[in-house]
Amino acid sequence: MKAAVVNEFKGPLEIKEMPLPTVKAHDVLVKIHACGVCHTDLHACHGDWPVKPKMPLIPGHEGVGEIVEVGSEISHLKVGDRVGVPWLYSACGQCDYCLEGKETLCLDQQNAGYSVDGGYAEYCLADGNYTVKIPDGLSYVEAAPLFCAGVTTYKALKVSDVKPGQWMAIVGVGGLGHLAIQYAVAMGMNVIAVDTGDSKMALAKELGAKYSIDFMKESPSQKIAELTNGGVHGVVCTAVSKPAFSEAYKSIRRGGACVLVGLPPEEMPIPIFDTVLNGVRIIGSIVGTRKDLKECLQFAAEGKVKATIETKKLEDINEIFADMEKGEITGRIVMEMS
Repeated sequence: MKAAVVNEFKGPLEIKEMPLPTVKAHDVLVKIHACGVCHTDLHACHGDWPVKPKMPLIPGHEGVGEIVEVGSEISHLKVGDRVGVPWLYSACGQCDYCLEGKETLCLDQQNAGYSVDGGYAEYCLADGNYTVKIPDGLSYVEAAPLFCAGVTTYKALKVSDVKPGQWMAIVGVGGLGHLAIQYAVAMGMNVIAVDTGDSKMALAKELGAKYSIDFMKESPSQKIAELTNGGVHGVVCTAVSKPAFSEAYKSIRRGGACVLVGLPPEEMPIPIFDTVLNGVRIIGSIVGTRKDLKECLQFAAEGKVKATIETKKLEDINEIFADMEKGEITGRIVMEMS
C-alpha cells in the first residue's frame, strides 16, 4: 500500500510502498478514502512533545474510509461499513478512567498516527472496539476533520457546562474555532468570537456568532464585559499565545469556566487569587470519547455543522505541512486518497 512515512523527527515525509497490515482478532482493516491533516500531526513528525511518537511513523488521526476486513472477535462491524479511525485508537477498558466513561484519560491508551500508524495511507488498521461509524448523509471528506477538530471542540463545549441561552466566547476562529462556533450555536449558546482580520470577523458572523471582536482593534475582555453585563459563562480557548489566554481568562464572569484545548509551547500563568475569589473553573479538555464522537458526527449529519475544507492529495503532504508552519491554512485540509 502507498503511505506517507516520516523516518526521523523534523525530516520530510516520504511517499513509499508499505506492507498491508495484518488483521488480528479485535482489528478491522479500513481502506482510507480521506484523511484530515491536524497540527498534532506536525507536532508528531517534529517530536515536539515530551512523550515521543514511534519512528518511523505513518501519521494521521482523521482517517476515514470503508472496512474491508474484520477480525474474528468483532461482531458489531462488518465489511462495507463507513468508519473513522480517531486519535483514541484504543484504551485498556478496565482502569478507573475507562470504567467512569473517561477513556481519553486512560494511561494505557494508544493513539492513531502517534503510538501506532495512522491514516496517511491507502489502508489503516484500527481497533474494532474504538472505531466509530460515519452517519448516512455525511461524505468522507466532510467527516474526516470531525474525528479530531470536531470532537475536540464539541467535548470542550460540553465540559464547560454552559447552558442554552448563556454566553460562550470562542478564542480563535481557525481550524478548531470555526467548528466550535458552529457547535456552540447548534447547542443554543450565544457566541462571541475573538480573532483578528476582516475575513475572520466575517466568517465568525457567517457561522452564527452574535458578535466578533478583533483583538488588534480593541480589548476583547473589556468589550465582552460590556456586551454581556459582566462576562461570558464560558470560554473555549483554541489559541496558544499568552495574550490570548490572558484575555480569555479575563472575559469570564464569576463562576464561569475557561476550557483549554490548544497546546502552547510555553507555560501560561494563572492568577490564582482571582481564580479562587471568583470561583472560576479552568478545565483541560482532550479530544472526546466514542460517545462524544458519535454525537458530534450526528450534528454534522443533520446539517448543523460543516467544516471549511480544502482538499489535497497524499503527495502534497510536505507542502501542506510547510503552509501549516507559516499559518497559511484557513479551516481544515483533507487529503483524498486515489
